[in-house]
Amino acid sequence: LFCTVEIKNLMQIDAGLGQVVATNTSQIPYYLVGDEWIRLPGSLKHITAGPAGILGVYKADSIYKYVAGNWVQVAGSLKQLDAGGDQFVVGVNINDTPYCSPLPWTGMPGSVKYYSCGPFGCWAVNKNDDIYLMSVRSGKECEKWSSVVYRRHSSPKLSETKVNGTN
Repeated sequence: LFCTVEIKNLMQIDAGLGQVVATNTSQIPYYLVGDEWIRLPGSLKHITAGPAGILGVYKADSIYKYVAGNWVQVAGSLKQLDAGGDQFVVGVNINDTPYCSPLPWTGMPGSVKYYSCGPFGCWAVNKNDDIYLMSVRSGKECEKWSSVVYRRHSSPKLSETKVNGTN
């Protein structure tokens, strides 16, 4: 299925559980319905969709969850987050400290600048552009990083994980 849609100045996009969300450079959030982008209320610098719902980050790093057509603030402060895990959310704060939920947020070891999760694992990129993998087991969503997958000389800048856990 191919669709032709246009959002001017797309800045960030995320997909999970058949949902696609995006923000543009004016920090306007959108939701894809069929082949049309529907503007969501508010202003967000980052948005994510997955089993944990639709969540976003406001310019002051405050976190919101989309509930019944409204953004409801969630405790915490993150610059980027991902809802692709099975009912858990991961994110990174301004100091590149990784966090995992369900709430309350649990601090994770290490330092990462970007996170992406699926039901079977999470991928993270650190300041050196090394990519790490954390396998996820039911009830053990916030465990340690298991391995370095790529080193800087061969890694992409960002990595997204599909809901089925693959890239």
